[in-house]
Amino acid sequence: MSNITIKKGMRIYLIGIGGVSMSGIAHMLLREGCVVSGSDRSSSTATEKLSALGVTVHIGHDADNVKDCDLIVYSAAIGENNPERMRAKELGIPQIDRAQMLGTIMKEYDCPIAISGTHGKTTTSGMLTHVFMECGKNPTVTVGGELDIIHGNVHLGGKEYFIAEACEYHQSFLRFFPKISVITNIEADHLDYFRDLDHIIETFRSLALLTPDDGALIVNGEDENIKKALDGIDRKIITFGTHSDCDYTIDNMTHNGYNHYSFTVCKNGKPLGEIRLSVPGIHNVYDALAAFAAADYVGIDPEDICDSLYRFGGTHRRFETRGIMGGIMVVDDYAHHPTEIRATLSAARDMKYENIWCLFQPHTYTRTYNFFDDFVKVLSESGANIIITDIYAAREVDTGLVSAQQLANAIPNAVYKKTFEDAAEFIKAQAKRGDIVITMGAGDVYKVGDILLSHDE
Repeated sequence: MSNITIKKGMRIYLIGIGGVSMSGIAHMLLREGCVVSGSDRSSSTATEKLSALGVTVHIGHDADNVKDCDLIVYSAAIGENNPERMRAKELGIPQIDRAQMLGTIMKEYDCPIAISGTHGKTTTSGMLTHVFMECGKNPTVTVGGELDIIHGNVHLGGKEYFIAEACEYHQSFLRFFPKISVITNIEADHLDYFRDLDHIIETFRSLALLTPDDGALIVNGEDENIKKALDGIDRKIITFGTHSDCDYTIDNMTHNGYNHYSFTVCKNGKPLGEIRLSVPGIHNVYDALAAFAAADYVGIDPEDICDSLYRFGGTHRRFETRGIMGGIMVVDDYAHHPTEIRATLSAARDMKYENIWCLFQPHTYTRTYNFFDDFVKVLSESGANIIITDIYAAREVDTGLVSAQQLANAIPNAVYKKTFEDAAEFIKAQAKRGDIVITMGAGDVYKVGDILLSHDE
């Protein structure tokens, strides 16, 4: 369906309602006066919050759940063979995917801002949200991680600004209607859907073409794949990066012993302010530049932007400090792509801990198989002690093509631990005071941190 109008009283059923984006959509639809219900395969904090607001949430998918609905919305993980979707088709109930619903909602805002890119989009979205909230812009927000300033991953603000993390998987963001599009970088990923890197570049080009003539593209001016995507496009393009030919650049960069960077941000060579980051790693410098450029474009005072970025403490699951166990720092990070892993472990190395213990949970069989050699290379060269646990399947099934044990065997001195309990016991026995433990991956590996810290009580 191409044209959907959301009306008060409309009965909308969300399949996969507990997902990060889907739960955010549920909150937005509630504000519009819709009668919201939905289902998910298991209960979660997100489903519990929705239930407390009067949303009927079914655990498990049953065809009878949808019989009285006006519209079905489904997440990317829900296939056509889902019993609720099949029943809705029999009943003639319209169905749209998550991205189309989000795009439909987005059209109601004056200035939608889409934050996209292979890496860094959650942190950049978080930084921009933090700046907008502190500077009184009160945006509506949907982001792929939890932010303390909005107490979750969604915020129902005014109808002027809409900050949306925009994912390229299944070309979802092509259903959006951004006035400002931020692209942090473009790299190969999601090769279970995309044919190759060229297909990904073409998709980002299509996103850029969605930007209206009175809007802007704010992009990493050093990324060669972004340059390919934007070649010949007649849109307002604003660049950020460390190169002097970018519109927004940095000068006088330093970092402290905690790998927190400070630098002067310049626009067309003119200093605008001093940014001090409270999140570690050079990759966050680029994210901060992107957020600064977007905030400056809409007219927020540069000094206020700098002050707000200093107070940004990070997004949950992005180098998030979980606690201290017997003098050992326990951190969790969402990194699940080789480039992200390299950035996270590089940040940890610069923080001068005695030893780094990285418990990596690969995310999906397809990604593990397609990037197997890259995972081996980046983990082997990291200088960290590597523990591998079983692959988090997410939307996939195990075909026997690749395994966590194979990955561990290919990495010198890495060990494989099948269960979280075994991994926690191994780390507890090996790590010493002054070390850092990083649970890493986009699945549920963070639970090992819970185990470790509970043992320390």
